[in-house]
Amino acid sequence: MADYDFDVLVIGAGPGGYVAAIRAAQLGLKTACAEARETLGGTCLNVGCIPSKAMLHASELFQEAASGALAKLGVKIDQMSLDLDTMHGQRRDAVNQLTGGIEYLFKKNKVEWLKGRAAFQDAHTVAVGNRTVTAKNIVIATGSTVTPLPGVEIDQQVVVDSTGALELPKVPGHLVVIGGGVIGLELGSVWRRLGAKVTVVEYLDQVLPGMDGEVRKEANKIFKKQGFEFKLSTKVTKVERQGGGAVLTVEPAAGGAAETIEADVVLVAIGRRANTDGLALDKSGLALNQRGQIEIDHDFGTQVPGIWAIGDVVPGPMLAHKAEDEGIAVAENIAGLTGIVNHDVIPGVVYTAPEIAGVGLTEEQARERGKVKVGKFPMLANSRAKTNHEPDGFVKVIADADSDRVLGVWCIASVAGTMIAQAAQAMEFGATSEDIAYTCHAHPTHSEAIKEAAMAVQGKPIHM
Repeated sequence: MADYDFDVLVIGAGPGGYVAAIRAAQLGLKTACAEARETLGGTCLNVGCIPSKAMLHASELFQEAASGALAKLGVKIDQMSLDLDTMHGQRRDAVNQLTGGIEYLFKKNKVEWLKGRAAFQDAHTVAVGNRTVTAKNIVIATGSTVTPLPGVEIDQQVVVDSTGALELPKVPGHLVVIGGGVIGLELGSVWRRLGAKVTVVEYLDQVLPGMDGEVRKEANKIFKKQGFEFKLSTKVTKVERQGGGAVLTVEPAAGGAAETIEADVVLVAIGRRANTDGLALDKSGLALNQRGQIEIDHDFGTQVPGIWAIGDVVPGPMLAHKAEDEGIAVAENIAGLTGIVNHDVIPGVVYTAPEIAGVGLTEEQARERGKVKVGKFPMLANSRAKTNHEPDGFVKVIADADSDRVLGVWCIASVAGTMIAQAAQAMEFGATSEDIAYTCHAHPTHSEAIKEAAMAVQGKPIHM
């Protein structure tokens, strides 16, 4: 039997990679994790999920004070101003604490951090910086990177990606967001609340592609009410630096007359792609699929024995929590246990205000598969939302018409991201809408809207 330096080598220390490494070490496997960043945590902790939420939360508090919403509650602020440097500072502090926490967990669990970029030399040998190591099992967890817009150069000053949008030194007068997906809307909402004019240019006829159709339309209405300007069914053909800003040339997606839009800052947020550049996958025997991803089997194994892959580099939604669950599962599979992820029950959240969340099938997807029953309940009729002055949104429960099994749940509410966990757990246990409807929910809570929506599936909500 060949001797290896490690039982498991994980390439990438993002949410999937660091979790896989820690779980493998917990299971008694000698484990290393290769990461080129100066800090652990990958895109999510360093320049993605975590810092964006820090800015979202801070900007929401700013708007509450600046808009007079707090004054209506009896909380009067005579003088207030925006200290953007301090706002950025608390964001960086959150990142430092959490990335440092992962480094502590690596030491606690005896995971060796190999610092540097990793490249395969063969199926069991990887060069990391100036060191070459061997491993019996290698887990590729290199995440994703920003999808470029052809012909548009990102300079992180005027034309920025999601990373640059977190570091803007001042509030732009006019921010144009290319792409009406999750990232564009979240970061656009940060700067909208801080005072920027925000225009979103989306190629499709509605924002938030992939989400439930009714949710997409309602979200569009809410964002418009908040001051967003949308140019839907519109494509960007050119972005030119001009003076201290940029000029975008756009035209209808179906073809037509072009027009120009002047912007102080342009955010390119058209999606993300698997990050495999520089891995020398050909030397490992791996090939990418047509979408540039690594294909895997049910156990997260690739076509090459001993090489596994998880997270954004494999097919499926590019979500940190999906990668984390896959990290645990792949480590358990390597250790000879049974690691499983139910990819039919992966919640997704848009952390705008209100939040938007969903799990399972959209109504459109469910109807394509058979007959369904749908129940809805507006947050306007929810007592907690009413007292908190949060009337926007609704909960929607989609169930199979015959079995009543819940197929999907969609929420627009101030705490939709937290509410959706109940729906995901119910679906994991194969719950029916009646199961949810007859489960006692605490009052007054936002989650009562899920109970009422489930009751509405049977045509019997109480509070509407």
